[in-house]
Amino acid sequence: MTTKQQSIHSGFDASSTATDVLAGLDLSGKSALVTGGYSGIGLETTRALAAAGARVLVPARRPEVAAKALAGIEGVTVDELDLADLASVKSFAERRLAIGERYHYMIDSAGVMACPETRVGPGWELQFAVNHLGHFALVNRIFPLLAEGARLASVSSGGHGGSDIRWDDMHFEGGYERWTAYSQSKTANVLFAVHLDRLAADRGVRAFALHPGAILTPLQRHLPREEMLAAGWMDEEGNPADYFKTTEQGAATQTWAVTSPLLDGEGGVYLQDCDVADIVTEGEGVRAYAIDPDSAERLWKYSAEATGVDAFA
Repeated sequence: MTTKQQSIHSGFDASSTATDVLAGLDLSGKSALVTGGYSGIGLETTRALAAAGARVLVPARRPEVAAKALAGIEGVTVDELDLADLASVKSFAERRLAIGERYHYMIDSAGVMACPETRVGPGWELQFAVNHLGHFALVNRIFPLLAEGARLASVSSGGHGGSDIRWDDMHFEGGYERWTAYSQSKTANVLFAVHLDRLAADRGVRAFALHPGAILTPLQRHLPREEMLAAGWMDEEGNPADYFKTTEQGAATQTWAVTSPLLDGEGGVYLQDCDVADIVTEGEGVRAYAIDPDSAERLWKYSAEATGVDAFA
């Protein structure tokens, strides 16, 4: 049955934290894989899952930095992975497949935002390459390790409202615009979850996309302070605007997505503030183009050809 893109009145809201949504849940015996799990909301997600009893694997482009950030958190393992490098993704997957640990929760939380124009691989635009294609290849390569009943959370953003997929110039060969590139990659994150859920549901794996909310984290490292001041994101003292979440609150929706009993048997929808979001044409919610099943299938086929991997072929 197709999940409806409308509120389920979860009882949580924008102020809920990852600890709040895990209250009363015992994750002992469960394993999670969290990309970006050593910084920002990813770190808070790792911390909350581990505190609830889960074992957590954190892939990291800089393993030594990750190990330092995660020091003292029991049950966490770090392994090397660079999402911008498909050879690194393959090597990581081969190591994990050899180990054979199965994962009940996977959260694709790593990403880059509004970076200077950068090309990787065969000339791919970096934000699309890391935020979407790297995760696409990773999930497809390790899909055999996802346990029966596993859930995947693809971390998108309200920023997806800035651009549909630019089918005629996906990699900005006609001129780069960093925010449009970011928006496109976040739309891709939603479409990926839509089609993954369609393909994987009969294998017992469900997928969700989500907007974690506005949070000031290292994700903003490419933005000049003056730009954030002009946007009203912070004041002169560096204090974030009132509508920004804490990192603990920002980690809540992705944690809720993979663990909440309220989502048993559901999938393929976009979440925000620990609830299923409404379809909107502006403001908070999900754009119709980001959950369009035909676009999702088209992007899947493109991504499978681009990365050379498809677990469902």
